[in-house]
Amino acid sequence: MSVFSAFSELSPVEQAARLHQLALAAVSLWPLDCVRIEAIKVRENAVYAVHTADSRRVVLRVHRLGYHSDEALRSELTWMQALAEHGIEVPRAIPSRAGKPFELIEFEGVPGPRQVDLFEWIEGRQLGSVEQGMSAQFQWIEQIYGTIGELAARMHNQSCSWQPPAEFERHSWCGEGLTGAAPLWGRFWELEALTTRQRALFEHLRARISRSLADFGTTSDRFGLIHADLVPENILVEGKRLRIIDFDDAGFGWHMFEIATSLYFIRRESFYEVAREALIAGYRRHRPLPDEHLRLLPMFLAARGTTYLGWVHTRKGEATARELTPQLIELAVAAADDYLGAA
Repeated sequence: MSVFSAFSELSPVEQAARLHQLALAAVSLWPLDCVRIEAIKVRENAVYAVHTADSRRVVLRVHRLGYHSDEALRSELTWMQALAEHGIEVPRAIPSRAGKPFELIEFEGVPGPRQVDLFEWIEGRQLGSVEQGMSAQFQWIEQIYGTIGELAARMHNQSCSWQPPAEFERHSWCGEGLTGAAPLWGRFWELEALTTRQRALFEHLRARISRSLADFGTTSDRFGLIHADLVPENILVEGKRLRIIDFDDAGFGWHMFEIATSLYFIRRESFYEVAREALIAGYRRHRPLPDEHLRLLPMFLAARGTTYLGWVHTRKGEATARELTPQLIELAVAAADDYLGAA
């Protein structure tokens, strides 16, 4: 049996234990005096807090196998550095003892090699999560989402004016990446948990979105490098200060797709209208957002919903995917119906 097959047959607890051991082994490649590590999140990537002898914390990330090439990961870190130089607070990578932005780690019993990188610790609590909802108090929603809109616009301004190096490589949330024969996150219309009616709905939706995206085009006033995962769990709140983390899904895509992603998981919250208007107003304080583009928000929300169906479809053996599938189908169907009903 191959290492990959053997690892895939382990329970989530057993897999997490092996990744924990890999993380412990990897820490020695950085100039740190590690006391202990603790898991923050073991999902796509395994992310750990590393506690050091001088009472510091840093973040260690063990990447999932095969999601990014080495050049794509280098490109992610290059863009993050460029954003920091532009005045946008993002996690700062810590080079290894060898001066590398990440290391490749082979560890017995874990398919690999795995890319591992380290970042400075950023204080703050997550704004929320898919599983637990929002952690912010209602009275702060307008301010928080206004700031999220500002941060998104500033990132888009930077990416549109920045010239990436020749070797820059990131995936693309373009028409092919969203509705092509092999979307980035999977063939969502083939998700086994869909009913016959739902499957037909998403096949129809796929065709409609594909045509709309082609008509919209990819000029620089609407398309460029985006974070692509500005969901509540990737926004850290410290008082009135917000910081963006987790650029793992960053790539080329529509600015409206970014905005839709920021709003997608709060669409059923009582404060949704307040958050949406605040985000749009915050965005417009730093970058134009024509009404013509904004009218496509229902389409981009529907497109975002399909990606999550593709995500669980390609991870049907994983516990998290099984648990989230009914909720993600319900949200995606509602977004599809809203768009198609209004179109």
